Amino acid sequence: MEIEAVPVEQLMTTDLVTVTADEGVESAAGTILEKEAGSLVALDDDGQIAGILTCTDLAELVSDGAIPADATVGDYMTEDVTTTDPAESIQDAAIKMLTGQIQHLPVVDSDDTVVGMLSTTDLTAHLTYMDSSGTE
Repeated sequence: MEIEAVPVEQLMTTDLVTVTADEGVESAAGTILEKEAGSLVALDDDGQIAGILTCTDLAELVSDGAIPADATVGDYMTEDVTTTDPAESIQDAAIKMLTGQIQHLPVVDSDDTVVGMLSTTDLTAHLTYMDSSGTE
């Protein structure tokens, strides 16, 4: 199957790690470590995407110095989140990721419900497998 024809839904992770925007940053960082996630999707009260908190966001926060004890995910998450559709080709998704310097791209359905996450690791694994014989 040509890369242009591979839909995002074939590569995306559906085991999402989510938080709310009012969750504490320290707790969110613990969740990232515990779940070995690269990012957390912050959901609003209606279950819609409110933002994304990535390992990069947390690294920048820590490098800035003292983290307020009452810091929340909402204080540091990216609110203007670029998303993709499950049916979009991975080539188009990859272009979004490259041009936006995005490592984690939430996948939302027609109801704006988050249904998955596409990462640069997912793309790399797929491309590596395509170039191999499919065996170890």
